Amino acid sequence: MKKAQKCQQKLDREIFNFLKIIKECDMSKDMLPSFLQKVEVVSEASRETCVALSDCLNLFTKQEGVRNFKLEQEQEKNKILSEALETLATEHHELERSLVEGSPPHSILSEDEFYDALSESESEGSLSRLEAVTARSSEEEGEHLGRRKHRMSEGSDCGGGDALSNGIKKHRTSLPSPMFSRNDFSIWSILRKCIGMELSKITMPVIFNEPLSFLQRLTEYMEHTYLIHKASSFSDSVERMQCVAAFAVSAVASQWERTGKPFNPLLGETYELVRDDLGFRLISEQVSHHPPISAFHAEGLNNDFIFHGSIYPKLKFWGKSVEAEPKGTITLELLEHSEAYTWTNPTCCVHNIIVGKLWIEQYGNVEITNHKTGDKCVLNFKPCGLFGKELHKVEGYIQDKSKKRLCALYGKWTECLYSVDPATFDAYKKNDKKNTEEKKNSKQMGTSEESDEMPMPDSESVFVIPGSVLLWRIAPRPPNSAQMYNFTSFAMVLNEVDKEMESVIPKTDCRLRPDIRAMENGEIDLASEEKKRLEEKQRAARKNRSKSEEDWKTRWFHQGPNPYNGAQDWLYSGSYWDRNYFNLPDIY
Repeated sequence: MKKAQKCQQKLDREIFNFLKIIKECDMSKDMLPSFLQKVEVVSEASRETCVALSDCLNLFTKQEGVRNFKLEQEQEKNKILSEALETLATEHHELERSLVEGSPPHSILSEDEFYDALSESESEGSLSRLEAVTARSSEEEGEHLGRRKHRMSEGSDCGGGDALSNGIKKHRTSLPSPMFSRNDFSIWSILRKCIGMELSKITMPVIFNEPLSFLQRLTEYMEHTYLIHKASSFSDSVERMQCVAAFAVSAVASQWERTGKPFNPLLGETYELVRDDLGFRLISEQVSHHPPISAFHAEGLNNDFIFHGSIYPKLKFWGKSVEAEPKGTITLELLEHSEAYTWTNPTCCVHNIIVGKLWIEQYGNVEITNHKTGDKCVLNFKPCGLFGKELHKVEGYIQDKSKKRLCALYGKWTECLYSVDPATFDAYKKNDKKNTEEKKNSKQMGTSEESDEMPMPDSESVFVIPGSVLLWRIAPRPPNSAQMYNFTSFAMVLNEVDKEMESVIPKTDCRLRPDIRAMENGEIDLASEEKKRLEEKQRAARKNRSKSEEDWKTRWFHQGPNPYNGAQDWLYSGSYWDRNYFNLPDIY
């Protein structure tokens, strides 16, 4: 508007000067009147234009004032609402604690297990107000954590691992440095200033991360690969489906108590993992940044299976919790049986992001389809419920294409999965429901002290129905897991690297990311600096591509329909294991 005003003023001056010059010019008497008349017409039109522009500018100025006033009002409302939400969450938390105080010591909802702390969310921020927030948070990190720096010493059991005499590689059992305490930091102090923004664009301080990329976190699907090998060994399709269902449940088990946020992969970032002892190799690539999409492809070393998929984690903020819906299709092919299974993962929810201890639950229906036989397995990951009775529970049935129930499955995604005859399972459920109702009635008829007692959930161990068959049980975590971001033994080795491996992997492999490596080594300030540098570098590269009208081209995956259910997917293009890594992008 200021520029338009200047142009209008300049036009007025030029017209005035022009008319002045014309009048002073020596022209013939015949020509002068007609010329002046024409100039006056042009001058009048210019004046009308200037007046119209002036009116428009005045109108725009008034509208801008109204918009600024409304913006200030909305900002004030936002501030009031965020404070009210925080107050409500605190009061809710205090109410929960008052109800739990009289509970047994091993209750799932006890304070030791559930409520009381902080953390979660990230990606690439571009708004100045967000950068200011995260800059202040980074300064806080430096104040609290600057003195605590630990470097990995060569030759320790935290390093790359040694080869044993039998030829099997010995992997590390610990990280170079324990995790930092998050007790001095509040995720709500960040989120409250970013209300209304897309969650995937909120940059959180590195203290809320764990030293793994999301590509490495995806690789934890493969922790229980033995279930795929076991499925291939069965001749009966129902037994194969049981193993596939157990594999699908086991794939999310590593998320239990993992409240640290994996680093968002950079566009073009890759990760590979070869495990001779488990019989597979895997390659993954970050194929899109907005929206963030990660694609992976794993195959058995004995050519017995192919496992692939693409994940787009869609985030939602529900006040006290953040919900991650992992959109995308997961596909498992058992090559010996010419079978293909597809499914989607359950929704993951992180609770108590404002106040209380963070805890995770998985919920939603997972439908596994055998595209050769038509058999389906429908699993229900149950939500916690009001008193936590259903926490972590998984139940479901395997049915044929005519929907006849062939088998029942039950267990907990944090612990185990069993199969049993469906009639036996239904009878148990009916009896369990009856006993639950009797307990409720007896408590209602009891003393006032009993009626105030909060109903507690089942213990972590699953009651085994007679006649059940164990399909899968989780491996115990290492003793130092709590100090190592609650990593499993499998997760502990995902970022290890030695000189031999470094000479083979491409320069885009996330083992070479300096921010993740710095955090793993306990250098929190360096990790924060490197994370910011990489995000700025990625942002600059995207701007350069936009200026040159150049589209990003993925290297190892291409977009196309899933061959079994037709859903949009990212499929492996091949040739990664040829080790011809030419023209790779410089992303680090």
